[in-house]
Amino acid sequence: MPDHPRCGFIALVGAPNAGKSTLLNAMIGSKVSIVSPKVQTTRTRVLGITIQGDAQMIFVDTPGIFKPKRRLDRAMVAAAWQGAEDADVIGVLYDVSRRSIDEDTRSIVARLKEQGREAILILNKIDLVKRDVLLGIADAFRQEGIFSDIFMVSAFTEDGVAHLKQFLADRLPDGPWHFPEDQISDMPMRLLAAEITREKLFLQLHQELPYSATVETEVWEEFDDGSVKISQVIFVQRESQKAIVLGKGGQRIKALGSAARSELTHMLERRVHLILFVKVREGWVDDPERYSAWGLDFGAS
Repeated sequence: MPDHPRCGFIALVGAPNAGKSTLLNAMIGSKVSIVSPKVQTTRTRVLGITIQGDAQMIFVDTPGIFKPKRRLDRAMVAAAWQGAEDADVIGVLYDVSRRSIDEDTRSIVARLKEQGREAILILNKIDLVKRDVLLGIADAFRQEGIFSDIFMVSAFTEDGVAHLKQFLADRLPDGPWHFPEDQISDMPMRLLAAEITREKLFLQLHQELPYSATVETEVWEEFDDGSVKISQVIFVQRESQKAIVLGKGGQRIKALGSAARSELTHMLERRVHLILFVKVREGWVDDPERYSAWGLDFGAS
């Protein structure tokens, strides 16, 4: 630990699909949160940890904040606001390709105003819009009166990310580091492995498969040669969804397994034996044990 350490929590909040997970991974320099075109992919708070100079930066990637309709929605939104309330710095992400401020983002700004919280604004996906549009959006947010600073980045190309990271590191309070220097997340490896497979599931089937699918790691067995056997179950709610995941002649699940195995091998830096099963579990979205595993409040209102 340095002579004058700094440490703090930085919450990334925003509407679904604003690019929070992509930005978090860019900040950490490694994958700690899954990314897909499907909105509301992140279900729980994900801590990503990185070092910048004397500062240990603890990023909280939160589920997208939106108007909740289902129990799972309510639990996800509650987790997002809990992450923001506990943070030393709040970064509000906005997808500038939307061009006008959406209702979900306006609700986030309104709640921060109610709480008397100051935040920084991170305009993301700047590679997708022209400069005059970008400046107009920045001005509209500036008039809200809660943003101390405005940053323009592309999390995908990492344009502007290094400057933002240094700014955030400089804003953190003095204090000892909370985690070992080489730790990049607080997520258990079994859960992160399941999240990797869930990402591949949504990347390949986000048009066909609803949110009623989840992945759990049931077996994690390490061998003397350094390899690891990971057995996972993809849970869906109906037989018709099981058929979609399996695909004709099992081709879809083979492709899912290949993509997940490749990424897990790269991430773990060792050989991975990945075995996938698909099971129907009706009503899993109302199972308190699932919420506990994700760190969500089953009774959130």
